[in-house]
Amino acid sequence: MNGYNEEDRPVALVVLAHHRSDSLTASMAERAANRLEGDGYRVDLLNLHAEGFDPRNSVADEPDYGDRDKTYSAEVHRHIRRVHAAEVIVVVFPVWWFGLPALLKGWFDRVWNYGLAYGRSRSPMEGKRMLWLALAGLTARDPNADLVASVLEGPLRRGVSEYCGISETHAAVLYDSEGQDLSGEARAEHFRGLVTGADEAVDKLLAG
Repeated sequence: MNGYNEEDRPVALVVLAHHRSDSLTASMAERAANRLEGDGYRVDLLNLHAEGFDPRNSVADEPDYGDRDKTYSAEVHRHIRRVHAAEVIVVVFPVWWFGLPALLKGWFDRVWNYGLAYGRSRSPMEGKRMLWLALAGLTARDPNADLVASVLEGPLRRGVSEYCGISETHAAVLYDSEGQDLSGEARAEHFRGLVTGADEAVDKLLAG
């Protein structure tokens, strides 16, 4: 016996927001999870669609800014316990209409709630590291590509992560996730490049 305890390993929460298990987004989430596990983390893979998370808000989960200790719905508390348990959080998602899928937006709206993720003198998120890994259908040369970058830098990195006290936050965009106008070896090479980009984003987070 070497005294090794699986529970002693640091936790990495990988959040997947896509409805298809065979999507490129799901593949990138699985790759990130494997890379984190190889670095010694115990990975908690949160597949929002597969687990049936309800993104719709309700009165039960409205923040009460006069009561930071409000008890929210049981679903919210189950999810925030997983967030609190993680030292590293990686969110993998497709960019739709230059923003988050409704499923993922609803997860942040409900779970990263007042008193749970922000609103305290010492943030429950303090000391965590976070990566936003976005897959965008448009190419990096598209005139609207800057909108994707601005969403990651503004509403996500600053508006969510840093606002909740996560100072070490990274963001990466994998452009042209559909391989537009590519075929044969050029298409295969493009997708190999996307995989490399995902690996580099996770490695940068781990090196932090």
